Amino acid sequence: MRICIYGAGAIGGYLGAQLAMSGEDVTLIARGPNLEAMQTNGVKLIIDGKERVAHPHCTNDPTEVGHQDFVIITLKAPSMPGTVDAMQALLGSETAIVSAVNGIPWWYFYQLDGPWGDHHLESIDPGGKQWNILGPERAIGCVVYPATELEEPGVIRHVEGNRFNVGEPNGEKTERVTLLSKILRKAGFKAPVRSRIRNDIWVKLWGNLCFNPISALTHATLDVIATDPGTHGVARLMMLEAQAIGEKLGVRFGVNVDQRIAGAAGVGPHKTSMLQDLERGKLMEIDALLGAVQELGCLVEVETPTIDVLLPLVQQRARVAGCYDR
Repeated sequence: MRICIYGAGAIGGYLGAQLAMSGEDVTLIARGPNLEAMQTNGVKLIIDGKERVAHPHCTNDPTEVGHQDFVIITLKAPSMPGTVDAMQALLGSETAIVSAVNGIPWWYFYQLDGPWGDHHLESIDPGGKQWNILGPERAIGCVVYPATELEEPGVIRHVEGNRFNVGEPNGEKTERVTLLSKILRKAGFKAPVRSRIRNDIWVKLWGNLCFNPISALTHATLDVIATDPGTHGVARLMMLEAQAIGEKLGVRFGVNVDQRIAGAAGVGPHKTSMLQDLERGKLMEIDALLGAVQELGCLVEVETPTIDVLLPLVQQRARVAGCYDR
């Protein structure tokens, strides 16, 4: 199969290298020093202390790649709208787009039962550009669980996890999502096909939407945020607001708020991705993790007073640091 990983950072490089080593025809789209290192030395993976090297095709120019069977997007959410035009060169009539991006995805309301079917979210898809140009009919959902780190350009260290849940927006077990699962499993990943992929999206988002902005404002690690009475209380209120929104959209949460917070505390002294982006001067995923939830609250008429306070604070913090462009 022809597979393009669009945004080959830590997760994308890990995914693409494993797929390439399993025999798939893989192209990584990257840029800057990371691209140069991968073109020169291949993609180096460090897993359980052992180093492996893969040599997929690496480029910054989608037009030289041709049409793909699967385009797996592993970009940070703020980068998505700016890549839509370039991405069209990869899309044939049957190309599927696998959205392995944190937060609420741009295709969220495609084929969703209820009064909001085919609604698009302005906070994550301004003007509906992704919806209108890429086409939601191409979308396959994907929830990313592995933790990886880009130690230096072209060198990725696997920290933990190997699961990528996948699922069609309408919940069907189609030929294409079944094939995607098979390809991922052949490459050594756990890749269950989920009939309600939005449930998985929300359970992961549930923690991210509170722990990430709190960490960016306080610089505290997960264990501190989840156990300090003050930040624990703020996180819990945000999660309850989000749960009310998700449930109104038909989402089922398999765990309760306190179990989810306890799970975060158990991770230990871990810096969230938003805090890491702030420290490195990178764009922060504020809209996909937080802004979209506020927008959804307005849509389904659920009040979000705690989220409404945290969102402008973390936006301002990010603007001051040059990590937010809206």
